[in-house]
Amino acid sequence: MQSEVTRIAARSKKQAMDWSLVLASQGIEPVIEELSESGGWGLVIASKDSEKAFQALKQYRLENREWSWRQPLPWPETHFDWMSLGWAGVLVFFHWAGSVKPELYDQGMMASKAVRGGEWWRVFTAITLHADLAHLAGNLSIGIVLFGLAMGRYGTGTGLLAAYLAGVCGNLASLWLSSRPFHGLGASGMVMGALGLLAAQSLHPSVRAESPRTRRLAGVGAAILLFILYGFSPGTAAVAHLGGLVAGLGLGAILEWLPPRFARNLMLNVASGFLLLVLVTGTWWLALKK
Repeated sequence: MQSEVTRIAARSKKQAMDWSLVLASQGIEPVIEELSESGGWGLVIASKDSEKAFQALKQYRLENREWSWRQPLPWPETHFDWMSLGWAGVLVFFHWAGSVKPELYDQGMMASKAVRGGEWWRVFTAITLHADLAHLAGNLSIGIVLFGLAMGRYGTGTGLLAAYLAGVCGNLASLWLSSRPFHGLGASGMVMGALGLLAAQSLHPSVRAESPRTRRLAGVGAAILLFILYGFSPGTAAVAHLGGLVAGLGLGAILEWLPPRFARNLMLNVASGFLLLVLVTGTWWLALKK
């Protein structure tokens, strides 16, 4: 004889609460209970709703699948995405390619006169080039951490694409604010963009509602402090760094207003990663063709 209720075990209280919201959205009334015998948590639903409930949870898990390289950190709602090492590998590859074929620097670096002359793709390609090994190591030493945290927050593809676009905005800021001809290259504007994305977490609507103003602005203040320490280093493009930081803050604020499951949406992250691939390869194709 079928029992009147069905129990669904969950790994944690948080998962049980998330699942209860999913079921409630489908018109199923779950009860969250603590499983005293195992110390875990679970849901209790009417047996007549069990098939519908399992289908809803299966679809939810598919749409919110966690990547194995996204690892939770000790701080609340903080993840680190090890795929940031993949982007580091891309930058290392371009540095190696530039050492083998030095003309890549002439074709891809940020040259203001050339950009104003129509070679707009240089604001993209310059991000992947570095002057020397020390320049590359300096960007990667902090970049891997900031990229990983931003990608853990906003999604693998979405977070990296947003940081990349922030770096592009930094190059555009240099072009707009510099009247004299200049040359530039490097991913430091993108690194500052990732810093801005992380600082934007303090602008999340729920944080503003529950935290005092000084605490809400702490994230932005910390980003500004790191920007002063890192962004004004001797010989760096301070305008590009500031443009990347501001753009990262703006893009992060937009992402923070989107639904929480946005960062875990598989299709959206795949689409963002594909767009990043198109931007990197497409702009370099134009540079090499020119």
